[in-house]
Amino acid sequence: MESPSAPPRRGHLPRQELLLAVSLLTFWNPPTTAQLTVESVPPDAAEGKDVLLRVHSLPGDLVGLSWFRGASLAPSRQILSYVVDTQVTIPGPAYSGRETIYPNGSLLFQRVTVKDTGYYTLQIVRRDVRIEEVTGQLRVFPDLPKPNITSNNSHPVENADSVVLTCEPQTQSTSYLWSVNRKSLPFMERMVLSQDNSTLTIDLVRREDAENYQCEVSNLVSYSKSDRIRLDGSWDSQPSPSSTLHLWLLKFLVLLNWYTLKISSVL
Repeated sequence: MESPSAPPRRGHLPRQELLLAVSLLTFWNPPTTAQLTVESVPPDAAEGKDVLLRVHSLPGDLVGLSWFRGASLAPSRQILSYVVDTQVTIPGPAYSGRETIYPNGSLLFQRVTVKDTGYYTLQIVRRDVRIEEVTGQLRVFPDLPKPNITSNNSHPVENADSVVLTCEPQTQSTSYLWSVNRKSLPFMERMVLSQDNSTLTIDLVRREDAENYQCEVSNLVSYSKSDRIRLDGSWDSQPSPSSTLHLWLLKFLVLLNWYTLKISSVL
């Protein structure tokens, strides 16, 4: 039997050192290279504003870089190129005059339009001839104007006509919301919204539909609401309680007068 004080066998680690090595391997992570990414600033841009496609973790050993419109590297889609050593910028076929490329790889768009929405790809060339690519997205939304409500029937007949109210102008990537007397639209089977909520149809209008209607439009960068319009129509004439009472009294007086004359003739 081996003595407790005997030295460890050659080629084996003591138990304490083995546990320490396992612990170090468990918690040690090899260093990783930061990934090249593109960020849109701001992420959602209003039409007419400036937007920056900011590049993160750009390597330092670059020969040059190029920006392309879209996810492909077709020469016809090249916007700008930058040569690092000479600091020269070279415009491409897709250059509009509103783009500026910076030494850190970022691309600035001035006075963006909705047509600028899409994907943009950055290609970098390193000194060891390695080529890397990264794609970012630019999203541009229109600054919504004040909407207005139009009607297909300005004077509908009660229980006979339907009315279609439209919130205009109708634009893409826009949310529409209707209200009645500054309250949410009531749930009725006769009230039907279009798929994008821009149109409100009221089937067989009634006098209780004669209220103030308003529409609101919004997207990720702007919000606006229309003026309120009142729905008017030709409502069926129904006697009011006061006119009904007046008619009943008139009939009573006529009947009373007839009985008086009848009795007088008998006497």
